[in-house]
Amino acid sequence: MSPFTTEVRSNEGNELWYDSKVLAKLGEDNRRAITQRLGQGRYNGIVLYADNLKELSQAVSPRLQRVLHIESAEQWAELSTLISPAGGKDLIQVSVISSSQPTLLATARSAGFRTSWRAHVDNAASLHASFHDGMHYDFLMVSFKDPTNIPLELVIAELHKTNTVLLKEVNQDVDDAVIALGVLELGSDGVLVAFTDMEQFDRFAHKIDAQATPSIDIQVGVIERITHLGLGYRACIDTTHMFNPDEGILVGSTSTGGLLCCPEVFHLPYMELRPFRINAASVHSYVFQANDRTSYISELRAGSSLTTVNARGETRQIFVGRTKTEIRPLLLIEATFPENRKVNIIMQDDWHVRVFSDEAKPRNVTELKAGDRVLGFGTEPGRHVGVKVDEHIIEL
Repeated sequence: MSPFTTEVRSNEGNELWYDSKVLAKLGEDNRRAITQRLGQGRYNGIVLYADNLKELSQAVSPRLQRVLHIESAEQWAELSTLISPAGGKDLIQVSVISSSQPTLLATARSAGFRTSWRAHVDNAASLHASFHDGMHYDFLMVSFKDPTNIPLELVIAELHKTNTVLLKEVNQDVDDAVIALGVLELGSDGVLVAFTDMEQFDRFAHKIDAQATPSIDIQVGVIERITHLGLGYRACIDTTHMFNPDEGILVGSTSTGGLLCCPEVFHLPYMELRPFRINAASVHSYVFQANDRTSYISELRAGSSLTTVNARGETRQIFVGRTKTEIRPLLLIEATFPENRKVNIIMQDDWHVRVFSDEAKPRNVTELKAGDRVLGFGTEPGRHVGVKVDEHIIEL
């Protein structure tokens, strides 16, 4: 069996903070639009400063936690009488005090505030200082001089077993924000962004949604009939990821549902394992994706997104490296799933091609017989260009 395992994780619960310093450079209408957007979206924190604390603490949604960045002891002396962790009459509620001054953060902690160490990494010494110092605080906000993610990987590795919440400062780089949340498969705990227009907000939201991993209701179906067909085109899907031993993709001939197809992660006596590959099905087949969408196998190509599913229904998004289409003998597999949903798949007629049994074990398709139980799912039929639609449809 392949030694590779990958944790299935979700971006739900990430800290998404906004750096308000950039607002001073924007026009009034743009500032107002951004403050409204922060209250309506998935953001849960805003970093405020001495020069905008009073204005923005009133302007932004109360559900955003206020993080106040303080530069000096003089600023603390001036602002500490205006703020409180719980708020109150004539006091601004601030949840977190941020600074790069350890004595200031110690004072803030003694006053009941949570604290955030703010660091900038531009060499090896500052990299090590960032996590050695940051692990003593509730949060670490860290920015990096260079575009490589290797320093972030090191910080994640040092902090992931601590209680410190790590946020990477990404400024206006949407792609960097998305990547930071997935580095080392653990990802940073959050990002601090400084978007300046709605297009950046929209693009970030779209990319995060595209990586969302909603679960799929994996069911047990019963094999009804196996039919040997003649030659036809089938496709292997090679991906940029390694499959877990109970993980595959859902494929079927119709929009009624599919079987959970097994990757090449289990012993094959005549060839090396290819744990990145699934010998999927005939080229006409549907691959069931997240968010109730499907793709034809023939549409998949290098860079296409692909939804993997494990036996518990947990999903993750990976990418296609290539599809490899060849003429091979084909096998029609027909099964019935709950609510009498008829599902079929046409796969290569060869012993090394596998689907998952109801115990999440690999079953060679050439050994399947009527009455065998397999994993997959059945759903309401109806697709138009891959999108689920409500219409009367009969697929045979």
